[in-house]
Amino acid sequence: MEAEWTPVATLIDRIATDDDLLRGVVTSVRALVRESAALTTEDIVGHTRALIFAATRALADRRGPSEAELSFVEDFAETRAKQGVPLEAVLGAVHVSERTIWTRARELAPASGVSSELLFDVRELYDDWAESVRSRLVVAHRAAAATANPVAHDRDASILRRLFEGGTAATLAATEAGLPIDRQLWVIVGHGADAPHWHAALRAASGRHVAARLGGWFAAVVSSPPGALPVAGSADVGPVAGYAGPVTPDGLGPARRLAESALPAAQNRGCSGLVHVAEVASLVALGDRPDLAAMLVDHRAAEWRELGTSARPVAEAVVAWLECDRDVGAAAERLFVHPNTVRNRVQRFVDVTGINERSVLGAADAWWLCTTWLAL
Repeated sequence: MEAEWTPVATLIDRIATDDDLLRGVVTSVRALVRESAALTTEDIVGHTRALIFAATRALADRRGPSEAELSFVEDFAETRAKQGVPLEAVLGAVHVSERTIWTRARELAPASGVSSELLFDVRELYDDWAESVRSRLVVAHRAAAATANPVAHDRDASILRRLFEGGTAATLAATEAGLPIDRQLWVIVGHGADAPHWHAALRAASGRHVAARLGGWFAAVVSSPPGALPVAGSADVGPVAGYAGPVTPDGLGPARRLAESALPAAQNRGCSGLVHVAEVASLVALGDRPDLAAMLVDHRAAEWRELGTSARPVAEAVVAWLECDRDVGAAAERLFVHPNTVRNRVQRFVDVTGINERSVLGAADAWWLCTTWLAL
């Protein structure tokens, strides 16, 4: 039995040390679980790495979760509850992570000497482990959420909620907060963990503002253009945040949703500081249509299968090449490969899909298809 399990141990070690897999998990969670956009990348990476380590150790030892692992799960659930991340979103993120990891496991299994029958046994063992983990996670999250101090008791948070309702409620809330109701306003949304930075920046800026943490987000409504705050391109830009406006008080709800969408789009583009939604409009538009993205991937499933084991490197090359403004040298440097490798992979993508990557719309389709492939 020990000899039979040796290939499994090899496969588990490859998964546990696969940095590309970790990045893929984080990308998938960000793409498919909207609430995760309120969390920093470091937060998601740290908890994901720990969960992967716990799961792989348990599988390697052929056992259920230890009390130490379950204690970590409780801490993880309590952290997400205090960050205002709903239980459904936490379970959704775990599900997306599992799907990404098992997809990778199926890819690596043959090279590790793990048969499909043995991989099925490993999956059954994992399902038993995961069931215990999920049960502890649900109980801990509900307990933490029930005992947390309601944010609604915070005056600024309460005012922000009413501002984002729109209509008469927003106008009354703006009046209560001393915000001008006859002038236009802006909405800023950042990660909740970055709230101290943005509070300090707002205090140093001119104009009236209301700011607070709302669940896992930091949100603010300001009465002056955010030009006095750190913006992308300045010497000290700080963390990233999205913003939208100008709008009148009754338009603050839609503006908040746009600012929320701008945040992950700005992160994907590598921006920092304040980023207006209009600066990442294309990414926001694509990111807000997961239904269309899913249909795009389904329609192109045959091409993905035809690319086979080269599918992921090809998609990465196309994305890097397009994001580097079709500069082969820059894309090669980003991917740590030879420029000819980038050229060959892009050409392979064109040959298989028939997409004209040189046209404006073709490039957009190619980028969206490849980033969605990589996320899933």
